[in-house]
Amino acid sequence: MAEIEIAAGFIPLTDSAILVAARECGFAEDEGIALTLLRETSWANIRDRMAIGQFEAAHMLAPMPIAFELGLTPLSLEVVAPMAMGLGGNAVTVGTGLFEQMKELAPFVSPDPQGSGLALRAVIAARKAEGAPPLQFGVVHPHSGHNFELRYWLAASGIDPETDVDIVIVPPPFMPDALASGQIDGFCVGEPWNSVAVSQGAGRIATVKSAIWKSSPEKVLGVRADWVRNNPHGLSKLLRALYRSAQWCGDPANHAALAHILARPEYVGQPASLIARGLDGQVVEGLSVADKAWFFEPFARAATFPWQSHALWFYSQMVRWGQIEHTPANADKARRCYRPDLYRAALRSLSVPIPAANAKVEGALTDNEPVGATAGALRLGPDGFFDGRIFDPDRLDAYLSEDAD
Repeated sequence: MAEIEIAAGFIPLTDSAILVAARECGFAEDEGIALTLLRETSWANIRDRMAIGQFEAAHMLAPMPIAFELGLTPLSLEVVAPMAMGLGGNAVTVGTGLFEQMKELAPFVSPDPQGSGLALRAVIAARKAEGAPPLQFGVVHPHSGHNFELRYWLAASGIDPETDVDIVIVPPPFMPDALASGQIDGFCVGEPWNSVAVSQGAGRIATVKSAIWKSSPEKVLGVRADWVRNNPHGLSKLLRALYRSAQWCGDPANHAALAHILARPEYVGQPASLIARGLDGQVVEGLSVADKAWFFEPFARAATFPWQSHALWFYSQMVRWGQIEHTPANADKARRCYRPDLYRAALRSLSVPIPAANAKVEGALTDNEPVGATAGALRLGPDGFFDGRIFDPDRLDAYLSEDAD
């Protein structure tokens, strides 16, 4: 009989895989955990149900624990991120008509972020000359990697996200219908909703998260801090179960089985063939063999490690786009809610390779390179931003001043 009961919320996305497989493949049960998964439609619902105590943990947008810590949420709560839930997995999809306009004005090969960004800029310039209204893009939540990576891509392409386009909030499962109905012109969302839009003929993928920022963070395990303090043993069990689940999910030999599990109506509720596209990196033809492997990674390259440099990059984007004022105290709050210490404590007994550092310079690795680990061998990267920028968490002020110029 399970000795620990844990309720966890999730959104129907391919990157919920680690939580789903932990339950369905017995990894949670092996740790003595009765894991109940509660499906939600929007990230706002995940946020609010967490705050009122209906979840102990959740599949969570990586910036959301930071937003809680900085007091940016409607309901206050202390949330920590003791584990990440994978790298990559998102794409930017535009309507088929807009895609053709982009290709006509500035030909590019999808998912090249530089070429597609310049093509979108050309369309926006032409629309301005005609007096047409701004294009409207959907993201899943203001405090989301989707919002920040879309803005980063636009800004680096010479498009002002504040004035050249309108950015609106749309729950992930609603994105394809919003695009097909003409309510939005494009969106940034996780799989399988890009593939759903493409399969319906409503959209085409312009670029992908793993091309905008290779090995970039996406979701985390968000856990109520009060529950962590009262259940340290239970947290360690949960992290071990999820680590084993991530390892299973990351093995390509298991992708077909995983796609069929996720396809069930209580989870993602979309055809396994569409879900498999994201697991195998088959979302767009222009991806190379290596890029397909990097599109979504649940385990390799320390994909489950909660890097504090990831937290600080998300914080830098919150500052950049006016969500919070930069102060040393705010930066410290953002950093501290990511908890590599809890991750290491939970996994120490497994003798697995864990990064020795809590943070790293983001964008510095051009290849898959060995790094210091607590045990065994560990390789990270490549992790470059498409525009060549580097984010050094020890030079946060300098990075922010570059964005302000």
